[in-house]
This record gives sequence, C-alpha cells and structure tokens, in this order.
Amino acid sequence: MDKKVESLKGKLIVSCQALPNEPLHSSFIMGRMALAAKEGGARGIRANTKEDIAEIKSLVDLPVIGIVKRDYEDSKVYITPTMKEIEELMEVKPEIIAMDATSALRPGGKTLDEFFREVKERYPEQLFMADCSTVEEALHADELGFDFIGTTMVGYTEQSADLKIENNDFEIIREIVAKVKHRVIAEGNINMPEKVKRVIELGCFSVVVGSIITRPQLITKAFAEALD
Repeated sequence: MDKKVESLKGKLIVSCQALPNEPLHSSFIMGRMALAAKEGGARGIRANTKEDIAEIKSLVDLPVIGIVKRDYEDSKVYITPTMKEIEELMEVKPEIIAMDATSALRPGGKTLDEFFREVKERYPEQLFMADCSTVEEALHADELGFDFIGTTMVGYTEQSADLKIENNDFEIIREIVAKVKHRVIAEGNINMPEKVKRVIELGCFSVVVGSIITRPQLITKAFAEALD
C-alpha cells in the first residue's frame, strides 16, 4: 500500500460532500472545504463525483476516498452502484474507491459478488472500500477481498434500521475489527472528538467524519432546535 494511504493510519478523514439540493453544492466550495479540513488536521478526504474530486486534488495533496452517488429506479444502491460510476472515478484516480457493499441488489439485479469481481478484473491495482451496514455484510466484503471495510451504512438500511454505530461502546465496530482480515474505517454518526478517539483505540485503521464538520445547515439545526 502506498505511503499516501498508509498516512491515514490512526488519522482523521473528512467527508466533503454536498448534494444538488444542498446550499453548498459546488465543486469550488468542496475544494475550499477540503482545504479547510486539511488546515484543521485532516489527513484524508472523502468526496462525491469526479468534478469535486478533481477540484479537491488540485488544492490538497491528501489521499481521497472517491464515490459517486447516483439513484437508479430499480435499486436501493446509490453509492457507486455501477461500472459507469467506477469509470468516472478512474478518470480522477482517487486513492480509494468506496461502494455500497450491502446485501441489496445493484441496478439490473446484479449482486455485489458479480459487480466486485468485474471491477477487480478491470482495475486490479485499485484500492476499494466496502460501505457496509451490518457485521454480516462486513464479513462478506472481507471475504470478497475489499481492501477496507467501512461502517458507513449502519442504520441506513432496512437490515440495520435498529442498529446504532455508537451503541454499547461501538459494539458493532469491535466485532468487525475482531473478525475481519482487512483494515476497518469507521464512518457514520461519529460526531464528537471523543468518539473519533475511541474508534481508533478500538483498532480501526482510520475514521471518517462528515456532516458535523462540513454540513452547516445540519449543525445550525441542532443549535436552533435546542431553543425550540
């Protein structure tokens, strides 16, 4: 694994994303967001779309976890769901490409196993991260050969609706770390410095923090609601 990716060990990755319906949706703004994250001490960036990644890479020399979020009518999978999104990301060469690795079928009824096999055949040198929602999905992604196992989807799927990543001192993370061979990246609702520190203590390779740093409308909402 190259030095750039190794530099993520024990460090913070900041997710700089804004969807089309959000106020900060702009590659220019996400580039500046990544620069601000770097100034604050982030050692990596997670970003959505080739346009945002190109802008971010022009401004910061940090390893990037790249995704493309896209909705398809015949599938619940929206994080890097098809080869089209993989091809777009390969144009800007993020160090790691993340994809939905839940049990849901991809567009066209394709399974994760089929899709990952195709992707690895086409891009054998590329590093991939599995965005999982349960321990079972994490173990399956580990067996398939993903380089990184992520907890990104915990609580966001039907099968994980009752799960919270921080419950019982990050029980789900502890179980995944204990059972998988590949490196674990904690992600999802990790919204306090104490939680960031704890998941690294529990054995995660790195940790991604997003909304609490980069989505001001959600941060504002928490403060405003406290007064309602």
